[in-house]
Amino acid sequence: MRHVTETQRTTVMVVDDHPMWRDGVSRDLEGSGFTVVATADSVASAATRAQATQPQVVLMDMQLPDGNGAEATARVLEVAPHANVLVLSASSERDDVLQAVKAGACGYLVKSASAAELLDAVNATADGQAVFTPGLAGLVLGEYRRMASEPTPAGTEPTPSLTPRELEVLRLVAKGLSAKQIGRRLDVSHRTVENHVQATLRKLQLSNRIELTRYAIEHELD
Repeated sequence: MRHVTETQRTTVMVVDDHPMWRDGVSRDLEGSGFTVVATADSVASAATRAQATQPQVVLMDMQLPDGNGAEATARVLEVAPHANVLVLSASSERDDVLQAVKAGACGYLVKSASAAELLDAVNATADGQAVFTPGLAGLVLGEYRRMASEPTPAGTEPTPSLTPRELEVLRLVAKGLSAKQIGRRLDVSHRTVENHVQATLRKLQLSNRIELTRYAIEHELD
């Protein structure tokens, strides 16, 4: 767990319709150095409070009284486009996972995860990493591969020029490796890896590693 100063504290919004769970997670986050700037219990309140607080990370439940977490994720990202959404749900159903990711979620963690796993996942999500409960990442990659096998629409934009090292990093991101793992593989620092990732995101006009992974698979770079 990284240590942060008061000015560096990651801001988080917790969305869950169960008050005890929502309050418990919020306390754990605050006690571990995060700042919980808002909580919400519905799709509508999630969108309203995300717009007002612009959190860096949104912890999102999949079952809400006025819709689901995928709908809430899409609504939140419309009003807080720089937020990274991590779904924290009791469900590990395929459709729930894929709906959340397609709506823009960066990762998906089941509620059986330990407190330490959750805190590590929030840290990773704040850094833009894709975080999944073991087994779910493969499901998402499989869906992207299926989508990539479909015919490419006419008029698709040409691939922007990436450097050889950016392509190398992109391939490893698509395999699910973290920045530290990629750094060890390439014998560079994880900060150098992050710089390559950010440069690639800018060139491809993408938002996060999930979109990078999909891009790599669609262009057969994985």
